[in-house]
Parts: sequence; C-alpha cells; structure tokens
Amino acid sequence: MLRLLGILITVLAAIAAAMVTWPQFFRLERTFPFAQIVSLRGAMTVLFAGVVLLMLLLCLARPLRGFAASLAIIALAGAAVNGGILLARGAGGGTLPEKSADAIRVMTWNTAGAATDPQLIAKTAIAMQADVVSLPETMIEAGEAVAIAMRDMGSPMWAHHEAYPGWAANSTTLLISPSLGDYSVIESTSGDASGTATVPTVVAMPVSGSGPTIVAAHAVAPRQDDMEHWRESLTWLGDQCASENVIMAGDFNATIDHMDRLGVDGGDLGRCHDAAIATGAGAVGTWSTDWPALLGTPIDHVLATDAWTATGSVVVTSLDDSGSDHRPLVVQLEPAAG
Repeated sequence: MLRLLGILITVLAAIAAAMVTWPQFFRLERTFPFAQIVSLRGAMTVLFAGVVLLMLLLCLARPLRGFAASLAIIALAGAAVNGGILLARGAGGGTLPEKSADAIRVMTWNTAGAATDPQLIAKTAIAMQADVVSLPETMIEAGEAVAIAMRDMGSPMWAHHEAYPGWAANSTTLLISPSLGDYSVIESTSGDASGTATVPTVVAMPVSGSGPTIVAAHAVAPRQDDMEHWRESLTWLGDQCASENVIMAGDFNATIDHMDRLGVDGGDLGRCHDAAIATGAGAVGTWSTDWPALLGTPIDHVLATDAWTATGSVVVTSLDDSGSDHRPLVVQLEPAAG
C-alpha cells in the first residue's frame, strides 16, 4: 500500500513540475495560479535545486531511498529545464552599443507614482540618451517635470499621457523626442475595448504619418480577481502591434511565457518581438527591486515590429533604492536593413 502511495505521489509530483515549468503545453499560462508561478522562473530554479538537496539527504534513510530518489530526479529535471530556459533567454545585456545616427533608444520605467523623483528619471533618461520614455504609473504633472528637466539638460521631450480616474497608478506618461517628429495621442480601439483595462495605455501616432506608432503600455497586475482584465489587456496590446511599424514599451505585468499564442507572423505579442530576449537580457528581472535581478520577474518590456532591429539592452540595477519597485529597461533599436 505504501509503495502504491509513493508511486502516486511521484506521478503527481512529475505532473505538477511539468505544469509549473511549462504551463503553455497545458494552455494554463494565463490561468491562476500557474501564471503567477511561471513568472518566477529564477525562484523556481532555486526551489527545485533545494528539493534536490533535501531528497538526497532523505536517500540516506534506507526505507525512503527509492521514493526520495524519484523525487530528486523530478526536481533535478525541473531545475535543469527552468535554468536552461533562463540561460536561453539571456542573463546578460549589461551594455548598449554606440548610438548611431538612425538609432532610437527606448526607456521604460514604472515609477510607482510619486515614489521616484522626476529629476532622477530625467537624469537617467539623459544618461541613457533616451529618445522615447515610457512611464507607467506617472501622472502628467510628474511627466512634464521630467520633460522640463530633460530640456534644461539639453534634450527636450514632448509629454503625452492617458489617465483613468484615481491615483498615480491610473496614469501613464509617454515622452517623445521632437527629433522623431510631432506625435498625437489617439484612441485606439479593438473590438469593444478602447484601451487596457483598469490602468491606461498611451498610443501615439506620427502626425505626418511617417514614423513608428509608439505605445506606452500598462496592463493590470494578474491578481486573482483581475485575471480576466489582465488577459483582455494583453490581447488588446497584441492588437496594437498589428501594423508594420510599432514600438511598444511599458509594464505588461507579464513575462514572455504569458504571451504564448498571442503572437502573429512569428512575433511574441502581435507582430512585435521582445528586444531584451533578442539581445540576451530576457531573463533579467525588472520587478521587484527587493529581489536580486535573476530571481525577479521580467515584466517590463520593449517590443518592436520587424521594421526595427534590437541591437542592445540593459536593465538598470543601480537604482534599486530610487523608490520604485521596478527597474528601468533601456533598449537600442536600429531601422531594419532593407
């Protein structure tokens, strides 16, 4: 009887390990609680490794040896697969290439409202030579303060925003350099939805019609009671990447795992591709600053369509005490050849 129970537990453990490691296979990547678990692959890798060590210790007890060895093998496989996925997505990307004349640098930083000093945001954007700055959870007053500070430092920006009623988390600001031309915020509609649910996204289009559509994205966090809004927001954001020339940056509250089956024509989300993954930094956590970067979750992204090639990216880890619980992500994009 105990032997059968051990076999049953082992089988269930193997199924559970597979479901949390690759929920996409089971179509559970946007389902509670698998969506939350898979977002923490770094932590899962450490947890699986810890289970391996624990089971090896239990192997010293002869009656438990077979059972513990079976669980150790499952945990070892879980650690290896999750670790391999992280390595494939990239834990580097600590530098940006020299900025060429045609390059665009995009910075996204969820500033947690008033927690981050506008002067610090401006200095960071200037240091990174940013042409586009996506600032979820930033009210227009703070965004304008950033733009003014950047102007005073020699890099003027136009400030655009969208806001829902409420506090700073319900506001998103987008800064665009005048060197990219004049932009106007539009109401982008997909089906019955005119934007992301609960928290706003800014969609700006070039007035001249020449240049990329620029989207400052913010999707609601996948809390248990907000899962449907979160799923709807990711689908809507994917629809904004339907045209040929789009740059999208912001806090998606989603990793690349959650975007499975939302891509079109080989894209990761709509027709857009994730720049951090393309440049070897896709496993570096942008949230939360309370955790080491490789144990965090990469939920802030810069994505672009095939009109652009990502040539470098960096997650800024030196500002973890700035007040925000997110890290800035900066990406360099070059016009695609041909």
